[in-house]
Amino acid sequence: MHASRFESEAMPHMNDLFRTAARMAGERAGAEDLVQETYIRAWRSFHAFEPGANCRAWLFKILFCCVRHHRRKLFRSRLAKDELAGGGILAALDKLPAEFRSVVLLVDVEEFAYQEVAGILGIPIGTVVSRLSRGRKVLRGYLAEAVDEYRIEACTESKQGL
Repeated sequence: MHASRFESEAMPHMNDLFRTAARMAGERAGAEDLVQETYIRAWRSFHAFEPGANCRAWLFKILFCCVRHHRRKLFRSRLAKDELAGGGILAALDKLPAEFRSVVLLVDVEEFAYQEVAGILGIPIGTVVSRLSRGRKVLRGYLAEAVDEYRIEACTESKQGL
């Protein structure tokens, strides 16, 4: 019963967890490790999971605990610059400070409610709102810089082609 319930409630969220883990880790192998560790921890404590509770939010809370645990390894290498057309939005998201990136990913990408994000990250809802606002502002700044750089590079390339 335990295994079939775990499979039906927890396993459907693997792709969502992987997508967020990939953004947090910055590379596939790290994301796979995070998701694997998340599911191992979830399996070990699934007996305490209450039926009817939000399993997806519970799994994301475990994922972010794993991320915090492995943060040093996960964020050592980052690309500093990328072209807007080739992933500039994702590169800008990767440049966000971790506390902002977590909230922006959970609210804007994974579409969790603020209260759910507060529970996942273990922070007050006011902190979620504040970090989301500040994270979006920083992200807009990064994107504006990327657009300006892209325009300058594109203009230079077109003039050289004449």
